[in-house]
Amino acid sequence: MKLARSIGLLTLLALPASAGGPVLPFVEDDYAKALSQAVERHVPIFVDAWAPWCHTCRSMQAFVFTDASLAPRARQFVWLSINTEKKSNAAFLTKYPVEAWPTLFVVDPNTETALVRFAGGATVTELGKLLDDGRRAAEGQEKGVDEILAKADLLYGEKKNVEAAAAYRKALAKAPADWPSYPRAVQSLLFASRRAGDRKGCAEAARDAFPRLRNLPSAADVTASGLDCALSLKPDDPGRPALVGALAADAREVIGRRSADVAADDISSLYGSLADEREAAGDEAGRHQILVDWASFLEAEAARAATPEARTVFDSHRLEVYLALGQAERAIPMLKQSEKDFPDDYNPPARLALAYEGMKEYERALMASDSALHRAYGPRMIQILTARSRICLEKGDRLSARIAMEEAIRNAEALPPGQRSDAQIASLQKRLEELPQ
Repeated sequence: MKLARSIGLLTLLALPASAGGPVLPFVEDDYAKALSQAVERHVPIFVDAWAPWCHTCRSMQAFVFTDASLAPRARQFVWLSINTEKKSNAAFLTKYPVEAWPTLFVVDPNTETALVRFAGGATVTELGKLLDDGRRAAEGQEKGVDEILAKADLLYGEKKNVEAAAAYRKALAKAPADWPSYPRAVQSLLFASRRAGDRKGCAEAARDAFPRLRNLPSAADVTASGLDCALSLKPDDPGRPALVGALAADAREVIGRRSADVAADDISSLYGSLADEREAAGDEAGRHQILVDWASFLEAEAARAATPEARTVFDSHRLEVYLALGQAERAIPMLKQSEKDFPDDYNPPARLALAYEGMKEYERALMASDSALHRAYGPRMIQILTARSRICLEKGDRLSARIAMEEAIRNAEALPPGQRSDAQIASLQKRLEELPQ
């Protein structure tokens, strides 16, 4: 089974939170207000486009945006937080599409152009470099390779992924050895290549960049993304074995010598990618051992978490690995604790439904699904209803399975532009047609 992860975009950061709470004055879900302030102050807008189900997003909010070292930057931008699940933010998403969570933007308020668009999490240091790039772009100060990077970012912000990938490659080819934007440019190249359908180019770029990145925090994310790209190549692709082998070796190296500044969830994604690699190789014993090691790693990270907010961001990966091990019952205590700690959050009961499904306790799964649906809103409702349909079918209740899928379709069709996906609607309708009568 292919393990479902977020393409190297999940970044739980092992950094201390500021004791004083938020240090950046975010405007919440009000683009017009942020735009007005930015025009008045003559500064760019920094946007954190996030979702409640995205633990990378929650991690950024808990650990990065609260870091006291960012306080001097508070006046350099207008800070805007956009919950992409809210209907009121659909117009923003139409203007600035989000394809992965979180997506971080730097926007020119005068032209409303996305000067920088970065898909994924970042450490405090990486965020600082991104902000510096955004300020230079806003002030028109780029020269040489930075000017090429700025053009690539503009293309990336416009979702011109083929052109953006070519521009990132040009920047990387001309970059000096000490170029501070090199890691971000590589990560953006990988994402643009994936979105353009160039999986082989993505894998090759990750392999080629590793020697230069191996001692940097971004090595984990780049390697996981590259290995996922390599594994997605057709089995008869002549370059696939060498790419998979090289990137799997890079992944094992990063895991084996993890340093303190490497994001815990980037390491987690590497474990998942290596499990996929062993599955593709037909090595079930090797895959099982990686899953065991992955679970131990996640449990140790969760045990070290200083707050419930920090602990619960591990819930989704822990559930994933427990399900892959056939040990769904191990997820129940952590999810019940998260449900207690966050009674208004739909994520714990939605995940409990999946855990109970894995245990074949379908009545409990449906009760948890009910709790999640009472709390959920926006596009995530569709995922919860789709899971509910599957649970009903496994339980043998075909009628309820169809009812849940029909409700999922109605919710998908009711979403406004910016959140609505015709491709998703077509997929749901096909699934409904395939359900037994």
